[in-house]
Amino acid sequence: MDKARSTKLKFKGDKTKKKRKREDEESGPSRSKHVEDEEEPETWVMPESAAEIRGPTFVMHPSDPSPISVNFDATRNRIILHPLDKDSPSLIERAPTEISQVWVVTRVAGSPTINLRTGTGEGKFLSCDKHGIVSADREARGPEEEWTPVLLPDGMVAFQNVYENYLSVDEVAGGTLQLRGDSEEVGFRERFWVKIQSKYKKEAHEEKKKREAVTEVTVIDETGTNRIYQAWGAGRSKELKRARKEGRLAEALLDRRSKLKSDRFC
Repeated sequence: MDKARSTKLKFKGDKTKKKRKREDEESGPSRSKHVEDEEEPETWVMPESAAEIRGPTFVMHPSDPSPISVNFDATRNRIILHPLDKDSPSLIERAPTEISQVWVVTRVAGSPTINLRTGTGEGKFLSCDKHGIVSADREARGPEEEWTPVLLPDGMVAFQNVYENYLSVDEVAGGTLQLRGDSEEVGFRERFWVKIQSKYKKEAHEEKKKREAVTEVTVIDETGTNRIYQAWGAGRSKELKRARKEGRLAEALLDRRSKLKSDRFC
């Protein structure tokens, strides 16, 4: 019996190994792809496209003086911007150390929008109302729970809401930080680092390959059909003239139609 693959989240301190097979023989893109293929499924990695943002997701912001992670406190039922150790590794090398730091991203197939659900508690969705107030207290999804991730050139991500404004980190009275959703442009406050698990990144790649394969088959089929039609059109004039003279025009048209269908579906 095959051993079931664990779906447990990997946290700081857990040993995650990457296989180094033929390390000395491989270099460049081929080696990079080889390492990615053999990467542990739960390894936390950076997305390379917005479509890869799915599944367990870790969201951070390079705030000053201390970077923060976007957490959900299930006890108080509220979003917490939790300070991270400034002396630890750079943000792009970090991984979540507790479940409160993890959001679960879902999306409808083919849709550019996503939903972010808390990874702890009863599973509430991150939402933003028309006033820019961000919360995570709704159990049902609607337009205000939809976000469009925008992958920026430097690898950071901006999140646009249904009102076409952006999620941001805002400083309020007393120096407290909170999330807002009413920024009209993307600046420092609207840029987040996002980490996802390797297996979901691979899943997105496989889906993209399938879509491209279907598109290629469709193009080939259309090309073949066009060739048949063109061949039929090139010789039909002479044949139809002869059939008209012999008084069997209707029969000739039916024969051509039958042959066309036969060639098309062979």
